[in-house]
Amino acid sequence: MSLPRDWRELLGMIVSDPAERERIAHEIGVHPGTLTRWVNGETSPRPHNLRQLYHALPRQQRSQFAHLWPESVSEDEEQAAQEIPYSFVMSVLEARANTTDQLRSWTIRRSVLQQALKHLDPECVGMAITVVRCMPERVDGKVRSLREFEGLGTPPWGGDLEDKALLLGAESLAGHVAVSCRLEQVGDLRSKRTLLPAYQVEYEISAAGCPIMYGSRIAGCLLLSCTQAYYFASETRQELIKGYTHLLSLAFEPEEFYDPACLELHIMPPQSVQQSYFSGFRQRVLELIKESTHGGGRLASPLAEQLVWGEIEDALLNYLSSA
Repeated sequence: MSLPRDWRELLGMIVSDPAERERIAHEIGVHPGTLTRWVNGETSPRPHNLRQLYHALPRQQRSQFAHLWPESVSEDEEQAAQEIPYSFVMSVLEARANTTDQLRSWTIRRSVLQQALKHLDPECVGMAITVVRCMPERVDGKVRSLREFEGLGTPPWGGDLEDKALLLGAESLAGHVAVSCRLEQVGDLRSKRTLLPAYQVEYEISAAGCPIMYGSRIAGCLLLSCTQAYYFASETRQELIKGYTHLLSLAFEPEEFYDPACLELHIMPPQSVQQSYFSGFRQRVLELIKESTHGGGRLASPLAEQLVWGEIEDALLNYLSSA
């Protein structure tokens, strides 16, 4: 599918449907023929018409329209959307200071994911936000992959994305973001013009990733997917993503951050291959905990899960070397 070169071409694609042309014209108070003249370049919307036009467009086209014509979004709207609520920031700091060790990380992660999803996708156009963390370093001191750890989404993604976890490597946007330690975004994954490593999952059109940092060390990244093109292209949304990622870093302990020089990510197999390795994951964890009791101790569930994930990483790395 060819992508529109400018806002007029995009508008032309939208109003090629007569019913949609009538609806948009009615909402902004102009004659349908005016829309045609805008498309043909005979005239252009006045400032007040431009903002009305932006809000009258189908939700799934607004981000792309704003990317092609940034002036369509008012400065007031940009400013309001840019601010993380002060009360929420204070609630995260409160959780960091007063939540018990056992619940602190989960409480902060869940709170930040919920608020970020609500803030970044207020109209529920379809977004997934996932915490991606570095797998523990191996015996050679190198980190070979990242793991999708926890996530939330609005339809068409499910609410809780934990069951859809994957191991990611150098082939992924998350891997590139973790190694480069900088925010990156891909405006349209359907286009072949991007030079960033990324693969397109179901429903995903645009994507962004932001590194989770502590000083100059890296713990992983916050990965975002959207059903709309160029959703993360604006500086406003990128600053919001950075802000929420900084808050998310409070959910990690200092020892969970690695020197970027330790990251030597491999290319991990695709989702279709990985899924078979995850079957029976919970049962494997329970069996490992049960076995540990025979030695006079008992593995905590998080440690048992980490060991099973390590076994899966080993298997996937071996799969790649033997493929």
